[in-house]
Amino acid sequence: MTDTRLWDRAALPAVDGRRLPEVPALDAGLPTVPDLFDFMRDAEARFATLRMRILERSMTTRGEVETQMDVTLRHPGQAKVMTSQPGQVIGGAYEIWVSDGNLVRTYAAAHKLGTQRPIRNRPRGLADDDFPGTAQVYEPVSSLPAETLPETFVHPAGYCQNVLSTGRCTITGTELIHGREAILLQCDHPRTVVLAGDRPDHRIEIAVDRQMGVIVRLVETIGGQVTRHAEVTDLQPDAPLPPTAFEFLFPTGTTMLY
Repeated sequence: MTDTRLWDRAALPAVDGRRLPEVPALDAGLPTVPDLFDFMRDAEARFATLRMRILERSMTTRGEVETQMDVTLRHPGQAKVMTSQPGQVIGGAYEIWVSDGNLVRTYAAAHKLGTQRPIRNRPRGLADDDFPGTAQVYEPVSSLPAETLPETFVHPAGYCQNVLSTGRCTITGTELIHGREAILLQCDHPRTVVLAGDRPDHRIEIAVDRQMGVIVRLVETIGGQVTRHAEVTDLQPDAPLPPTAFEFLFPTGTTMLY
């Protein structure tokens, strides 16, 4: 169940202009690493709407820091991510990212700063079959904020290709996480651009929801010490969403940066 070959299929083209799962469901038993990555790549094609809550604990120079991320998504294009501290009082510091597929609005309550801009353009011209797989990128059905846990958990294709497949990956078994079966994968010494993490004892462990293919837990360790632990505490695919789920008005007194 171990594979060290680089996986480069994150940008598998859509069928008839639609993003359809190449692997509708995993077979019984444990998959191979490439088969699991193929399944994960198409995770967002297995639901029309999504509610997800991620609780992250990270170790910093200030000690352990907890962050809660609430994700609401409706294909195609509508998405909202609310970032806050778990258990904080109503009206406390929070950050919000909202997109309708064309515009992105952000607001940071701690500083009363807001932004509004067109959604970031994706790289163009990389879909040519002459380019190697590693030079192509995954095109999401609904964008999420880049380089965040919601993006990694819901759109794991790039993470599988650019991070996990650069290390020694092993399928280690299964586990029930909040009542849902997950497949466990361990990655030893993945490539990293962060000098502090470029160590032979750097390890990443993930849990992948067996039905959906989204990541539901991510644990990073260095020298056996946990430096990051993020877990999905609530997962609702195809959840009913109210018409106002993605509405957002900047509060009075907001300073617009752009």
